[in-house]
Amino acid sequence: MGAGTSPADGTHAAEPAAEAESPEEDRVSEGTGEAVAAQEPGEAEASGEPVAEAEGAAAEAEGSGSTWAPSRRFSLTRDTARPEGGGRAAPGDAPAPARQWPLLTVLCTAGVGLLIVGTNAFDQAFRVGAMLMGIALLAGGVLRWVVPSVGMLAVRSRFTDLVTYGLMGTLIVLLALMAQPGPWLQVPILQDVVHFTIR
Repeated sequence: MGAGTSPADGTHAAEPAAEAESPEEDRVSEGTGEAVAAQEPGEAEASGEPVAEAEGAAAEAEGSGSTWAPSRRFSLTRDTARPEGGGRAAPGDAPAPARQWPLLTVLCTAGVGLLIVGTNAFDQAFRVGAMLMGIALLAGGVLRWVVPSVGMLAVRSRFTDLVTYGLMGTLIVLLALMAQPGPWLQVPILQDVVHFTIR
């Protein structure tokens, strides 16, 4: 590979260098070594040449031993924005776990629930562990609503995170309460619905 070339940027050192057709079309700016196109953007659109290809031709350096080739990868975005409230939950000089305390709270609570379910240490351990996992998600929703900066607990917009954490947490808690045998929550209409759908 040539100096300053990468397979990711679409330049290939194995291909022969294309010489500029005339000195008026391309010129290399002094001090930076970058090629600058003499053709204006409006001229590139008028000539039927796509703007991206015109910019790519402008980025070709004379005598660098590589040519510009369009990338075969399809990409819509080049960068993603941080979700609202996705900043640090503690000052920047705090240790990393302290900066992510909301996420660690949710993960540790869910981890304790998984541990209780996995060990099956007592009667109804599956129900208590599943309820802890649901409560962890509900706590994540509450933290997302109350705390202005929750770090990596913020995945999407605040509203979407609230709906997702709240809905998933509520469903897991309700399913844990209604699980057989000996459910802690009886829903009378649920039994009729099950009998109606099985018939």
